Amino acid sequence: MDRYAVIGHPIKHSQSPFIHCSFAEQTGEQLDYRRLLAPLDGFADTLSHFAREGGRGCNITVPFKTQAMELAGELTERARLAGAVNTLHLQEDGWWLGDNTDGAGLVLDLKRLEFPLAGARILLLGAGGAARGAMAPLLAEQPAQLVVANRTPARADELVQRFGHLGNITSAQLEHPGTGFDIIINSTSASLQGEALSLDAAVCHPGTRVYDMMYGREETVFLAWARELGLEHRHDGLGMLVGQAAESFYLWRGVRPDIMPVLTSLRAKLEAAT
Repeated sequence: MDRYAVIGHPIKHSQSPFIHCSFAEQTGEQLDYRRLLAPLDGFADTLSHFAREGGRGCNITVPFKTQAMELAGELTERARLAGAVNTLHLQEDGWWLGDNTDGAGLVLDLKRLEFPLAGARILLLGAGGAARGAMAPLLAEQPAQLVVANRTPARADELVQRFGHLGNITSAQLEHPGTGFDIIINSTSASLQGEALSLDAAVCHPGTRVYDMMYGREETVFLAWARELGLEHRHDGLGMLVGQAAESFYLWRGVRPDIMPVLTSLRAKLEAAT
């Protein structure tokens, strides 16, 4: 049976085994998928050992996405643009193909939720790895404008320079990003830390849709802010998690699973754990 894994540190919290085993059951694919805890200074050794033990592919989570990119023998274009790898696929001659499915998973979920991406004014909060992975897939949907807002404007400027050839991108300071956006996406770690972002209500209009890449058993701080403003369309990143996993599964197996049954089951699983 082909072996797959998610590698990270920490890793105990990862829902990837549940997701991929659900995909396998749904599609009739035969595979074994597990969590692998890699020492902070031992990612390369963990990956090499996994390959020797019959590993065919793996998902990579924090803090190893940059190292995974460096170890890949070849990168997909979206991985090269993102500057990070979250999916590795072992090729027949023994080298790893590195991909980044995070942005594709985000766009897949936004489309599922019927976010009107084409022609929209989008505000992307944060300029770290999550934002970098989202940039190219978002711009491929041809929004009218994509504003990257960050506490440190220089980091947002770097994304504008890196992706400027793909569409209309501008940078802004987080506290003053502009007004009246159609879509606001939070890619910062603020929700993980329970921190509120210093956003003025003027960034929204009554029909603004908001999306937090983070997820949890309870409403994130960012989504609570949107609810207090009376915004109807508020969504967390659980669908993105399942969507990026579906992209990885397709890369490995050549089969596209249906994300909805798995997303529904995963949501129920998390709610039952509260």
